[in-house]
Amino acid sequence: MKLKYLADTLAGGTPAVENPLYWTDSPEGIAWISIGDMSDRGQVEATGRRVTMQGIEAARLPVLGAGTLLLSMYASLGHTALTTEWSTWNQAILGIVPRSGSSPQFLKYALESIRPRISEFARSNTQSNLNAEQVRNLTLPRPSSEEQRRIADFLDAETSRIDRLVELRRRQIESLAERSRAITSEVLVPGILSESRGRWPWPWLPDLPDDRPLVRLGYVCRIQNGLTVDGKRQASADWVTRPYLRVANVQAGYVDLGSITEIAVSRDVAARTALRQGDVLMTEGGDLDKLGRGTVWHGEIDGCLHQNHVFALRPERGRLDGEFLALMTQTLHGRCYFESTGVKTTNLASTNSSKILGFPIPLPCIEKQRVLAAQVANAQLMIGNAVRVLERQHALLSERRQAIITAAVTGQFDVATASGRNTIQGV
Repeated sequence: MKLKYLADTLAGGTPAVENPLYWTDSPEGIAWISIGDMSDRGQVEATGRRVTMQGIEAARLPVLGAGTLLLSMYASLGHTALTTEWSTWNQAILGIVPRSGSSPQFLKYALESIRPRISEFARSNTQSNLNAEQVRNLTLPRPSSEEQRRIADFLDAETSRIDRLVELRRRQIESLAERSRAITSEVLVPGILSESRGRWPWPWLPDLPDDRPLVRLGYVCRIQNGLTVDGKRQASADWVTRPYLRVANVQAGYVDLGSITEIAVSRDVAARTALRQGDVLMTEGGDLDKLGRGTVWHGEIDGCLHQNHVFALRPERGRLDGEFLALMTQTLHGRCYFESTGVKTTNLASTNSSKILGFPIPLPCIEKQRVLAAQVANAQLMIGNAVRVLERQHALLSERRQAIITAAVTGQFDVATASGRNTIQGV
């Protein structure tokens, strides 16, 4: 049966964001739910913003109590969640009010059961979202009220078990990532996690061993600037076509070669902006917590160039090891330096060549740099292997959750006889 015969739907909206009379920090305001507030959550526990009654009236927003079923039409397409207080929502979300004979919890699971199909439907229509009419015309199962209750109760119990395991795996992955950062910091900058001296200008640094003097990066490394992409340039006979790295290719800790662009440039520019094996790549801007993270170029593509928003740091041979430098940018010292010196905007941050070359590095001899870098790399490899196992388990649990919901909602098994079975055995 189509959803429009099972429930009423209510579109949300957004009051004028520039009008302070429409928004409030007071808990007495009405919770205003955005996609970010409900993504990957079964219930909306908190919201980033609250609206006043004046804002509600101005935008003619619906306001409904706890237990209202919401469905996202943009971004995390087809995700459902229940409200826990009086709430309204934005235009990316549709409120769903079940009619007599329809259980809100069963409708939630019924919509979750067709979520993969919803995503395929949106892709097949070259859309990145749904509209309210498309949602209203979704076809859902409609068993008896008693059967809806049994299915919802069964799925409440089963999904709760799976969700607890998923949350445990998530926390384990986070703990391992934290452990990896701690090992990297403590091996390369001994004492930084426990003995910071609080001295200007780098108060997070401890007293360093005698064999690790603090050296400005510019003394042992130079920066190669990349090419500026200019579509107005006129080609000439000496031009060549070369692959080049964009900002999107340089990620924190690795180079993404999934999409490589080519560009036509003069031979002189190609020679001046070509990457060399052992260069350390760093982007000019990005998320603050990733700013300044270096990635070693291992010569994956011959003759590859780089964009001007990607810096190529070229360590001086015999004095600085590229792997050591890249790992140093991941330490607590590296993070503190680049986050404190970066120029911050609302969502992003940026650095420049002067700040990069000013990065102070605890610098042992080249032989010890290589030993320390290998020690950290081995530890990160072992942790990475464990993380991949946990991520696979996380993915399998999510798949099993989806399969159980779909099977229960569509009557593929009798929930009365399935209750109490170990539905997550083998995961």
